Amino acid sequence: MLHRVLLIAAVTAASLLPSQGAAEALVARIDISSQTMTVTMKGQVIHRWLVSTARRGYVTPRGSWRPKRLNRMWYSSKYENAPMPYSVFYNGGYAIHGTGYVRQLGRPASHGCVRLRVANAARFYALVRQVGRRNTRIVVTR
Repeated sequence: MLHRVLLIAAVTAASLLPSQGAAEALVARIDISSQTMTVTMKGQVIHRWLVSTARRGYVTPRGSWRPKRLNRMWYSSKYENAPMPYSVFYNGGYAIHGTGYVRQLGRPASHGCVRLRVANAARFYALVRQVGRRNTRIVVTR
């Protein structure tokens, strides 16, 4: 009887925990070779956008992260106070953010951040806020 009670308690407790899928409800995959960002929500592609990642002499780090902080508007202290609207910081000073340099999208042009159209950055920023940083994953691959 005690074994049965413990089993029921364990099953009940497990059902209260977020599922593994919920931990990554929103995924942004940045493909440096194609200069694209594919956004999936619960495994379904909902957006595919052109981006600009690091140009020659700079690097966009590869790896997998959760967003660290969000800023509706940020100004780069490192690069002449450059505006970075809808910034989603994921690795130190590296962020996904909007840019006015839209003619450069689709080719490397940044100092290392992932740049996209301001409207797309606003959409991604809103999605991260909606699902939460803990449920978002940012993956950068070659």
